[in-house]
Amino acid sequence: MTHFGLLCPAVTGHLNTMLPLGQELQRRGHQVTLFGILDAQAKAMAAGLGFQVIGESEFPNGWTAQWNAQQGKLKGVAALRYTLSLFQELAGMLLWEAPEALKTAGVEALLVDQVLLEGRTLAEFLNIPLITVCSALLLNEDSNHDIPPFFTNWDYNPTSSTARLRNQRNYLLLRGLGQPIIDLIAQYRREWNLTPHRLNHDENFSQLAQICQQPAEFEFPRQHLPPHFHFTGPYASSASREPVPFPLEKLTGQPLIYASMGTLQNRLFEVFRDIAQACVGLDAQLVISLGGAASPESLPDLPGNPLVVSYAPQLKLLQKATLTITHAGLNTTLESLSHGVPMVAIPVANDQPGVAARIVWTGVGEAIPIAHLNVSSLRSAIAKVLREDSYKKNALRLQVAIGRAGGVSRAIDIVEQAVSTGKPVLA
Repeated sequence: MTHFGLLCPAVTGHLNTMLPLGQELQRRGHQVTLFGILDAQAKAMAAGLGFQVIGESEFPNGWTAQWNAQQGKLKGVAALRYTLSLFQELAGMLLWEAPEALKTAGVEALLVDQVLLEGRTLAEFLNIPLITVCSALLLNEDSNHDIPPFFTNWDYNPTSSTARLRNQRNYLLLRGLGQPIIDLIAQYRREWNLTPHRLNHDENFSQLAQICQQPAEFEFPRQHLPPHFHFTGPYASSASREPVPFPLEKLTGQPLIYASMGTLQNRLFEVFRDIAQACVGLDAQLVISLGGAASPESLPDLPGNPLVVSYAPQLKLLQKATLTITHAGLNTTLESLSHGVPMVAIPVANDQPGVAARIVWTGVGEAIPIAHLNVSSLRSAIAKVLREDSYKKNALRLQVAIGRAGGVSRAIDIVEQAVSTGKPVLA
């Protein structure tokens, strides 16, 4: 059996994806250890996985909460820039500390979140196999620039040269924002006598297998992905999550509208007020999850008297939901589709605009950019998704596609094949 090391940011959306993969590896008899900052320890232990702390001096306990508090106030490019500053700090720490920690622990293969671009360099230095895990919207750049960058909400429009030029310009913007991370990786590659990377973004990812929790049906048509890229469907699992108390007795039995702005961009409290006001008068019960951002007491007297909780058992509530109002985080989006629930998306930052664009493109919901949000537009979008059958039908179509994709089991089949053969696993 193999000792797998897991590397991902210590934020809920990424841990909720990586931990079920670790649990499945462990169920199959492998040893699994999550290497991360102290803030990841509780979730790893709750999932029953091994944990090894790294970066303890730079990232003390509670660091993630402080970072989240600032991130949650930002929108658009400012939020993306702030996120990339975190990934730069993480890259510096991992490149400095992870090799010794992984070697000492006897790690024989790595599963690394795609947002940690240093993953392949670490694996090459240690001469162990790497599998790239796309927890967020896949980051692979389209060489023809037909696919809009992940941080935009633009339509897929491959016949338009104007759209392609716009995409190309914004890929260049993204490269500029991420250049400090690329420069840092290049520095370590020189010091470690590794082959320099050319200006090929895919060189930062695994050449054995890249696994993505999107189903292929929830992605714009891709013509230029690596042959070892796999759409496997979501990795969500209640078994990997800490129990969350919830007053189920307060549910009225009315159609349920579940609203969550996730665990990062969730401190824009005026958005929750707009959501509550937009749902007033509907024959439905609104449940608002604050994603750990605050206590319900911090939002008193919301219009319509919705049920507000600090944190919700999302998978359980989605079993009862008629509609999800979401920030378009990929986990919440895929979890809604796994239950056949259509959505109204309010994307804020990072990959959320790209996820929202795919929500609209697949016909499973409507989207309102945060900059254009008001009660009237939100009420109209909610009414439209609830009224027109096509949204529910398309959500059910994606639910079937997710069921076919294979999820955690198929993903780990690919992982095991890649590691055991040392050869690319072709899709």
